[in-house]
Amino acid sequence: MKKYDAVIIGSGNGGLTAAAWLAKEGKKVVVLEQHNIPGGFATSFKRGRFEFEASLHELCGYGKTTGLGEVRDIFGKIGVEDKIEMCDVPAAFRVITMSDSDNIDVSMPFGVDAFIDKLEDYVPGSRPSVERLFKLADEIRRTTEFMGDLDSFGVDTVKEIINKHLNFVRVAGYSVDEVFNALEIPEKAQKVLKTYWSYLGERTDKIGFIHYISMVNSYLSLGAVVPKERSHGMSAVIAERIEELGGEIWYNSRVEKIIMYNGAAKGVVLSDGTSVYADHIIANCAPHKVFSTMLDKKDIPVSEVKKANAREFAGRGFSMFLGLNKSPEELGITDHSYFIYDTMDTVKQYDLMKKIETNNTQVTVCLNYADRTCSPEGTTLMYFTTLYNDNCWASVSPKRYFEMKRLVAEKLIDNFEKCTGAKIRDAIEEIEIATPMTYARYTGALQGCIYGYRANDWDGIVARIMMEATDEKIPGLRFAGGFGTQLLGYSSAITSGRNAAVKTLKDMED
Repeated sequence: MKKYDAVIIGSGNGGLTAAAWLAKEGKKVVVLEQHNIPGGFATSFKRGRFEFEASLHELCGYGKTTGLGEVRDIFGKIGVEDKIEMCDVPAAFRVITMSDSDNIDVSMPFGVDAFIDKLEDYVPGSRPSVERLFKLADEIRRTTEFMGDLDSFGVDTVKEIINKHLNFVRVAGYSVDEVFNALEIPEKAQKVLKTYWSYLGERTDKIGFIHYISMVNSYLSLGAVVPKERSHGMSAVIAERIEELGGEIWYNSRVEKIIMYNGAAKGVVLSDGTSVYADHIIANCAPHKVFSTMLDKKDIPVSEVKKANAREFAGRGFSMFLGLNKSPEELGITDHSYFIYDTMDTVKQYDLMKKIETNNTQVTVCLNYADRTCSPEGTTLMYFTTLYNDNCWASVSPKRYFEMKRLVAEKLIDNFEKCTGAKIRDAIEEIEIATPMTYARYTGALQGCIYGYRANDWDGIVARIMMEATDEKIPGLRFAGGFGTQLLGYSSAITSGRNAAVKTLKDMED
């Protein structure tokens, strides 16, 4: 009988981090991965002479040259920080709108002070309100650090939060739009400040202010990085570290069922019939997948079923990867990160992103500006991503599937050329396209959802953190990854893996 202290289902960012954290504490762990390589979304692939990053635009919360971010702190503690070479992303973003009414085209720098200066140049008179915004953001950062160090949440904790962290309480229940308006930030400055909204996949009248401003503050104060060896290199290093620490990773090992005994998770059964036993399981996949395929209905608390059914999936992903036979300078590409929107009204944009025909958004990266060696000399490596806020690709017939892939790719190229003036079409040497079906097939993400559950007003990060202690859980089972408490994104998934491991260690002591 194969018995471990903990079984981790899936080797995405959350699963790998959880396994490494448990292994460094001397626990006997095994990671079960359905593919033959680690990483999940955090991987890369080659076409011709180009190696493409599969999903990572940039990693925040690291602080390579500007301080110690939470992600770098985690990597240091599991012993991989010095094994992953990171490249600095040079600037925050360039945001462009295709709407004449918005008429925005501005490049913004990293650094809170530099960002405020540039925004003041772009929107004169915005400085006082934006300075208040980032002062509030810094207070929220201190409060979240205080809450992260708590071992319990009782009456004394509530009193301390009210006495010392009152502004956190004041804004905790409000959306981005509500707080921006209360701070009287000029409308055009608000639009620029909302650029990152698509990184969370939720419109700004619904997403919690604390969640959004914490992400923005992390980007601007710590900058962003990308792994020189793509995210696959990062995944491979963590996987190697797990094995150095005595942990195991089984590839080509798909979990079919979770073994239950006396109401608690006690192990898993693989697709080949192998049983693996452990008193603690961390699932680096969606609760929907676990509840619908890995557990019997009788073993799932009714409250968990209701919560899962009430949640909506966030963005379904579509990506295009281009290897170009000219340099960025020859092509007229000037920035690393481009956000191109129909409109900066996030409510309208969110609705436009529900249909293939009306969605023109893209978040596009030219990796050469972060890593000049990412592609052969004289070439350019780019990737384009757009999101769909409904399962609209399910209505595309098999007969029209390849045609629709081509049409969306053509639109992404056309809009990029129109908005930036760069000429990329004639330089295309390699092209690969991933639709929501691609993501669903490769990762098991339902409907090709790459952004977890919607981070809306009733189910945002603050609500999840506050309710986590009272949620009715299945003993022995915890979740990590983009569908967990920390929500979507690389940094969040890494943090969620650490958190799941820390809580599992506590479970082991009880």
